[in-house]
Amino acid sequence: MNTHLTPRQIERYRRDGFVVQENLLTAAELAELRAAVDAAVAALGKSRVAGGEVASEEGDSYYDRVFTQKLNLWKISPVIKRFMLGPEIGRMTCELAGVPAMRLWHDQALIKEPFANPTGWHLDDPYWSFFSRDAISIWIALDDATLENGCLYYVPGSQRLADFRNAGIGENIADLFKIYPEFKAIGTVSAPVKAGGCVFHNGLTAHGAGANMTNGRRRAMTAGYMPEGSTFNGQQNIMPDRLFKAAKVGDVLNNDDENPKVWPV
Repeated sequence: MNTHLTPRQIERYRRDGFVVQENLLTAAELAELRAAVDAAVAALGKSRVAGGEVASEEGDSYYDRVFTQKLNLWKISPVIKRFMLGPEIGRMTCELAGVPAMRLWHDQALIKEPFANPTGWHLDDPYWSFFSRDAISIWIALDDATLENGCLYYVPGSQRLADFRNAGIGENIADLFKIYPEFKAIGTVSAPVKAGGCVFHNGLTAHGAGANMTNGRRRAMTAGYMPEGSTFNGQQNIMPDRLFKAAKVGDVLNNDDENPKVWPV
């Protein structure tokens, strides 16, 4: 795994809110992770969240036709756990964000099926059960992510302007720009990535993805990471009912079974 980050990459991440890491995975690692994701996605069937505690199933809404989404695959796949919860990626998230420790919030496979809808512009962190300006996501391309099949797009620097208001991923893909009209003047940048490469982005960086205009799948394995010490904001997101009902706003989210530490280990 290519985990070396240059000072320029770190500077670019903190300025723009995202950075590409080409060739994160070796060919062998890519094949292993790709096979593990395919197996875990198949094992879940119509269920959306692994682990059996969060009841969510795929339907036929616009959102369901944006991508096939499967969460917390680390709970059912030792291979995915080794990659997404490993200290290699964990250390990289801390280096980029400039924080001493990170925990996993959740992982998720995001698969644009052939001719899938575009992913509307949104922010990641406001969906989650904590608010942080230092949360970070990794998006690993399991297939080449191209302009034709739905690669990511970003509004560079938007993480510095955003608060925790957000837009849903719906048919009106530009709803986020109604909330943050200042983003329109910045413009957007595409981030095509070859299979085995990845993009890291801040949890408040505005991003979306194009439609898949091809007859092939565009598979990605992603994860969101939470700075150590983050506190509950009152939103359930993917928290199991038993934890959500017991949580109080302001509680530190440090459950090692649900949100394991990824760095330091």
